[in-house]
Amino acid sequence: MSAREAILQKARRALADVPDVEPVLDVPVARPVPSREATRDEVVDLFAERVADYRAVVERATGLTAADSVAGALGAHAPAGRPLRVLVPPGFPEVLVPDAVEVVRDGPDVPVSELDRCGGVLSTAAVGIAETGTIILDHGEGQGRRVATLVPDLHVCVIRADQIVPGVPEAVAAIDPARPGTWISGPSATSDIELDRVEGVHGPRTLHVLIVDTAG
Repeated sequence: MSAREAILQKARRALADVPDVEPVLDVPVARPVPSREATRDEVVDLFAERVADYRAVVERATGLTAADSVAGALGAHAPAGRPLRVLVPPGFPEVLVPDAVEVVRDGPDVPVSELDRCGGVLSTAAVGIAETGTIILDHGEGQGRRVATLVPDLHVCVIRADQIVPGVPEAVAAIDPARPGTWISGPSATSDIELDRVEGVHGPRTLHVLIVDTAG
């Protein structure tokens, strides 16, 4: 008997009591895609639902209530007895920066060690995708450099309702391919071999998305 035949014989004996049936496939459940006839409100509602599916915090606001919502999101993560240290990228709307936080103005000269001392970061966004619940940053005004939204433990992202598109094709068409892009689908998370979920390994542990309807 050759070595190959010996190995196959051992394999057959080991599998002798295994039922000869087709395995049950773990097929993902299809999720509805926004139709071309979907209204703006339906697209925004679906985006909010999908973002929440990723265990992100989703909040709706108007132009009048957005500042209070940002302050509340940051205040909920402030350490006892002192203000939260918050990284603010260039171009982020000053009207949305609360007085009750310790502001760190980001820039190319700010080292990563300084970012690591910040408990939170504020940013705007370029595009939101309703179909996947994804936020795209192209790191333009108000969005900061890529590392800025990866190091702090809390990311508060402000996106306007009119920046949310139904699907990926519309999102790709809306962004400049020459710009760097960061696609965010929920807070950073991974799982070990036993499927124990661990958050905050490769980025923020908490993602707080504020959808602002500027028409409100």
